Amino acid sequence: MPPVPPTDADRERILSLLREHYALGHLDDAELDRRTGIVLAATDAAEFGQAVNGLPALAGGAGGPGGPSAPAVGWGSRHRHAQSERPEAGWVPTSERFRDPASRQIVRVWVDPADDSRHYVPEPPPA
Repeated sequence: MPPVPPTDADRERILSLLREHYALGHLDDAELDRRTGIVLAATDAAEFGQAVNGLPALAGGAGGPGGPSAPAVGWGSRHRHAQSERPEAGWVPTSERFRDPASRQIVRVWVDPADDSRHYVPEPPPA
C-alpha cells in the first residue's frame, strides 16, 4: 500500500492534539518543539504516530487505544470502529492485525489520534 501523504488539515489536527497535551502539562517546551517538528516534517501520515506516541489519555473519555481510561467499545460509544479500503491521512498504524471472519482477509488496525477511533484496513497481499 503506498504511503498516504498528510494534508495541512491532518497536520493541524495533530498539532492541536499536541497543544492540548502541552496545555495540560503532559509536554514541556522542548518536547512540544520536538513533536511539532515530527509533524511538520512528516511525508507520510503514518509518521504522525511518532509525534503522539506515549502521550497519556486525555480527560473526558478520549483514552488512547487500549489505554486504561478507554471505555468499552460498543454501539453508542464515543469511540467508533470502521472498515476502510485504505488509511486516511493522519491515522496511525498499530501492530494489531487479525483475520476478518467475514472476508477472511488480514486487516490492520489504524487509530485516528484526533478522536481515538479505530479503523480496519485490509493488508495488501504478500508479493
